[in-house]
Amino acid sequence: MRFMRFNLLLSLGFLLMSGLPSGPVADAGLATLLTKAQYETFFPHHHPLYSYEALIKAAAGFPLFAAEGDVTVRKRELAAFFAEIAHETTNGGPGSPGGPYAWGLCYTEELGCGDGHCTQYNSGNGGPYKAVPGKTYYGRGPIQLSYPYNYGRAGAELNLPLLTHPELVSHNGVIAFQTALWFWMRGDDSEPSCHAVMTGKWQPGAEDRRLGRHPGFGMTILIINGNVECHTQSPAARKDREDRIGHYRYFARLLQVPVEKDCDCAGMTPYGQ
Repeated sequence: MRFMRFNLLLSLGFLLMSGLPSGPVADAGLATLLTKAQYETFFPHHHPLYSYEALIKAAAGFPLFAAEGDVTVRKRELAAFFAEIAHETTNGGPGSPGGPYAWGLCYTEELGCGDGHCTQYNSGNGGPYKAVPGKTYYGRGPIQLSYPYNYGRAGAELNLPLLTHPELVSHNGVIAFQTALWFWMRGDDSEPSCHAVMTGKWQPGAEDRRLGRHPGFGMTILIINGNVECHTQSPAARKDREDRIGHYRYFARLLQVPVEKDCDCAGMTPYGQ
């Protein structure tokens, strides 16, 4: 997630008792959908920071995550979330032992950005959050949180000092997953959240359809990195999209859920353009 984002956090309700299959249910916690054994199978090479326990603890603060809709919808959302964070942190590729998609959650920080490098991410771009002297805001955590605005907004809404201590995102597993889930669940009137897309809460309006936006996994790519990957047919952009889609299909197979036929964002116009 290496671009500026100016959305508000999607409001999160408390988990309610409900007999409706389309809403959250009392036992819909992530642990009921994903066991530790499954997690270790999905991410056999994950960094110790990204433990199953850290994920479950972080997810407790987002009770609607992978908890709305029937089991198929919930698993498909989880597959999409895993696909995006695996792509962002992968150490795999063609020819990797165990396959190209078994190497997610390996990296906690963007490569080559330690020791004060990658200061290009310190730009506030006119936003309310400014870089703190001596700190650098390159990609960290499962979703690769970047830029002062994202650290500042996430910190304010999670009640964490992320603007002054951005390193927490790559040094604390619970905080790392909290920032990824925070981004996944947020949205505003101009742009949906990834959660709303994958649960079917978002449906394209006339303007969305005119701009090529349609429901499905491709919209999560557009939300996360659409400016770089979706509105171009460059080889690098196509490779990134194909890797995200490959991860999505991989995790969907492991979770035993079908996916939509068109998972791509090619041709979708990014927001803000």
